[in-house]
Amino acid sequence: MAPLVKEALAYGRQTLRRAGVPEAAVDAEVLLAHVLATDRLALYRDERRALSPREWSLFRDLLARRARREPVAYLTGRKEFMGLTFAVNRAVLIPRPETELLVERALALLADREAPVVVDVGTGCGAVAVSLAYYHCGAEIYATDISEAALAVARENAARHGVAHRVSFYCGDLLAPVAFLAGRVDLVAANLPYVPSAELARLPPDVRNYEPRAALDGGPDGLALHRRLVPQATRTLRTGGVLLAEVGPGQGGVLAEWLAAAGWRGTRLILDYGGRERVVEAVR
Repeated sequence: MAPLVKEALAYGRQTLRRAGVPEAAVDAEVLLAHVLATDRLALYRDERRALSPREWSLFRDLLARRARREPVAYLTGRKEFMGLTFAVNRAVLIPRPETELLVERALALLADREAPVVVDVGTGCGAVAVSLAYYHCGAEIYATDISEAALAVARENAARHGVAHRVSFYCGDLLAPVAFLAGRVDLVAANLPYVPSAELARLPPDVRNYEPRAALDGGPDGLALHRRLVPQATRTLRTGGVLLAEVGPGQGGVLAEWLAAAGWRGTRLILDYGGRERVVEAVR
C-alpha cells in the first residue's frame, strides 16, 4: 500500500541517511517534489495526500539511485543557474553556483555595450551562453564544445529560454570553430576543465562516477586547456577585449603570469564568496 506524503518523506530521509548521502533531507524533498510535479513547500501543505502506486515506485527508484550517489540534477533532469532552469543529463557537467560569478562579471563588463560579440568556450549545457543571452538582450553569442551530445543539451536550453536565435553553437576544440570571428570578439568566457588529473579519484563519488570526465580533467596541473586557450583568445579578441576564465584553487596566479608574459594587461584574480580563487580576468 502506497504511503502518505509525510510517510514517504520520512522513508526517503532515512534511506539516504543510512546510505551516507550528504543533505539527505533536502535531497529526499527535491526527489519527492519532482515525482509529484510540485514544490518542496507543497509537500508539507499536502502531507496527508496519498501517493499512487506508480509515484511510490518511482520515488523508491530515485532514492535507490541517489543512494548510489547519482547526482540529484541528473535524477530530476534539471538544475537552477542564474535564476533559470537548465536541462541537464550525463552528457554535460552540472552547472555550479560558483560559475555564476563569471556570468555576473561578464554582464557587468558588457553593460555599456549595445551589441557585444561574446564567445563561451566549453559551453556544456549552455548555462553561461544562455544566461548571457537572456540577461543581455543585445548580445551576439557564440558557444563551442567538443561534444555534440553536450551541444544538443545546450540547444535545448537556448530554445527553452527563448534565445536560440541569438546563440550560435559550434562543435570543435576551444576557439577553433569560431576562427572566422578573429579580431571581432568583445569577451571570451571560458569555464574549462581544471581538475588536475591526479585529483580526479579524490572527487566526491557524485562527481567522479557520474559527471563526464572530459568536462573535469584539466591535465597534470589542471591548466592544460587554458594553456592552449590563451594564444587562441589573443587572435580572437579585439584590442581591449576581455578574457574571463574560471580556475581552481592555486591556479589563478599561474594563469595570470602566463597572460602577463603574453602581453595581456589589466590582469586580475576574482575571488568567490568563499574567498577562493574563481575567475581570472585579462584585457587583450
